[in-house]
Amino acid sequence: MSKFMQSWEAYQPTKTLWFWSCVGTAVATMVIGFTVGGWTTGGTATEMVEEARSKARAELVANLCVDNFLSAANAEKNLAQLKEAKSWERDDFISAGGWSQFTGLKEQVASADDLCAAQLVAMEEVPARVVEPEPSEATSTEG
Repeated sequence: MSKFMQSWEAYQPTKTLWFWSCVGTAVATMVIGFTVGGWTTGGTATEMVEEARSKARAELVANLCVDNFLSAANAEKNLAQLKEAKSWERDDFISAGGWSQFTGLKEQVASADDLCAAQLVAMEEVPARVVEPEPSEATSTEG
């Protein structure tokens, strides 16, 4: 064993070996980082941000759409009609009803009608609305 230790201590790597060892380590680090380390390029990160922004916007509009749909006077009748419609016609039903169209939006949000219809169809019935009365002046505690 002492002969091995003497050989190890006496070993002097060349500059070429050092260079290629550094290059190999850098390449191995990048390969591992991009495959299993979760690293992404700037372009991929931008695409991921755009996708997340688009999805969040569609979910927000869909939730507002559901609220508008349920706030309508004939929500129960509309929900029954929506459930009777074919799955590919439901987004057109929502769009035609105007529940997913808002004054601040310049253009229709992609997939918001589909998300709205899916949320509505999943409901068993129209939930009851609880409206709290506004405090009147007679019950005011100010004196």
